[in-house]
Amino acid sequence: MTKAQTESQIVDFVRQQRAVKAPFEIVAGGTRRGIGAPTGALPQLAVSALTGIVNYEPEELLCTVAPATPVPELEAVLAQRGQRLGFDPADWSGVHGINGTPTIGGAVCVDAFGPGRLLRGPPRDSLLAYRGVNGLGETIRGGAKVVKNVTGFDIPKLMCGAFGTLSVLTELTFRVYPRPSHAAVLAIMDVGPLEGFAHLRKFARSALEPSGLAYLPSGNTLLSDVGRGAAIIRLEGEAQPLREKTALANALLGVTLEDIADGITLFEKIKNGAMFAGSNLEIWRLMIPAADAPRIAAEIAAPLWLGDQSGGLLWFAAPLQSASLIRSIAAANDGQAMLLKASDARRAELGLYAPPPPALAKLRGGIKSAFDPDGLFNPGRIT
Repeated sequence: MTKAQTESQIVDFVRQQRAVKAPFEIVAGGTRRGIGAPTGALPQLAVSALTGIVNYEPEELLCTVAPATPVPELEAVLAQRGQRLGFDPADWSGVHGINGTPTIGGAVCVDAFGPGRLLRGPPRDSLLAYRGVNGLGETIRGGAKVVKNVTGFDIPKLMCGAFGTLSVLTELTFRVYPRPSHAAVLAIMDVGPLEGFAHLRKFARSALEPSGLAYLPSGNTLLSDVGRGAAIIRLEGEAQPLREKTALANALLGVTLEDIADGITLFEKIKNGAMFAGSNLEIWRLMIPAADAPRIAAEIAAPLWLGDQSGGLLWFAAPLQSASLIRSIAAANDGQAMLLKASDARRAELGLYAPPPPALAKLRGGIKSAFDPDGLFNPGRIT
């Protein structure tokens, strides 16, 4: 393992590897190595020393950090100034049974968003600029350190969900958001998936700006006594506006909403996949049209599942034989099925996602060739 302390050392290492056509794996916190196809026994470039706040301008809602900065550390710094990251970065180390601290660069690379995506968008909507090293051993940068930027191609978006296959990241600039002082988590109890997801979609279309909309079915392990299931709503704001939002929420559906005493923790568990920690089944995350969630949940019929993003994201713990069904249902509904956790052999067999259509594969190949023409970075991770 080669441990890089600076960007210039990364440049040197990439050039050395390129000279001998030797691919390598990029590692930092290590909490997300179990996602995607295994890279095998490749040389490793450790970038865990690239950590810390580079520049923070609270008045401009901008924060620039090194990629190996621990997410809890960054969130603590922002909280001191009443601010937060917009996409609620998720920590899936518990799902994988790993003891470690997730990094902000890892969250960007695997597109690890939480419930906040519903209101403030995924990582690509928060990442304004980046620096990195491409496969030619060149230092590159993309985007601009301003909230509004309309010049050029929005290259930082390509880094989100690329699993480190396009660049070795060395610096990230985020738009940050005000942190509300209060939150309320409400629940509609004893509703089946069809009714529960319909309630959530109505909230999503309302002017209440919910920051979390999830459905927990009967038999879930996060919230007890839900009957047929529970639709969970998170609202945020200052004290008086939040009271008004809560009153409007109760009037919106004409049903009784229950306060969830520890609702903030509940949404943290939903975000981090706590319900699936320790499961021996394969763990899937499906991004689908929200209106199709009840039907797709019934078709897959997994023993353990939940819905997030008002139904636009479904989590499943499913047996091995369900893989082809899950992938085919996702494709038939213009969705995408991500294999979040499985054995190394199954990850190598199935890949992170299903093979893309030819046109999309050609586009991805062109982007990969532009950034990493020799295929040095995390080869095969997304296939």
